[in-house]
Amino acid sequence: MLRACSLLAALCLLASCSAAPEYASNVHLTPGPAVTPQLIAEITAVDKVFFEALFTTCDLEILADTVTEDFEFYHDKSGLTNTSGEQFVNGIREACKRREEGTDFRARRELVAGSMKVYPLNNYGAIQVGVHRFYALEEGQPDKLTETSKFTTVWKNDGGKWRMARVLSYDHQLAR
Repeated sequence: MLRACSLLAALCLLASCSAAPEYASNVHLTPGPAVTPQLIAEITAVDKVFFEALFTTCDLEILADTVTEDFEFYHDKSGLTNTSGEQFVNGIREACKRREEGTDFRARRELVAGSMKVYPLNNYGAIQVGVHRFYALEEGQPDKLTETSKFTTVWKNDGGKWRMARVLSYDHQLAR
C-alpha cells in the first residue's frame, strides 16, 4: 500500500511538472508573429538580387539601394567591417575594381538548399539565417569551392522596400 501511494504521489508530481504553465489573470502574453509564404518569397527574392549585384554584376546602384544608411556588417574573420551603407558600397566598389584588374578572383555565392529560415520582426522587418557556400570562378575551369559559412541578416522593411540593416557572417570553414 505504501509503495502504491508513493507511486501515485510520484505520478502526480510528474504530471504537475509537465502541465502547461498557468499565469495570473493579469499576465497577458502575445505570441510572436507567424512567418508567411509571402515573407519567405520576398526575402528569398531580395537576397538573390543582393548577391547577384554583389558578385555577378558589381551593380553598385542596386547594392546602395539594398542596404540601410546605418548598415552594419560583422565578420568572424575581421570583426566589424562596415558601419554605414556608404562605407559598404565604397568597399565593394574597390573590390569590383580589383576583380576587373585581375588582382582578386571572381566569386559566386550559393545558398545551401533548405538552410534558410526567415523570422518576422513586428514593426520592423525580418531575420534571415542560413548557410552559404562561396566559389572561385576562373575562365574555362569548373567553379572551385573556397569556403562555407553561416549568416544572419536583419532586413528592414522600409516602406515596402527591403533593405539589409545588420549582417553577421560567421563560422567560415575553408574548403579542403
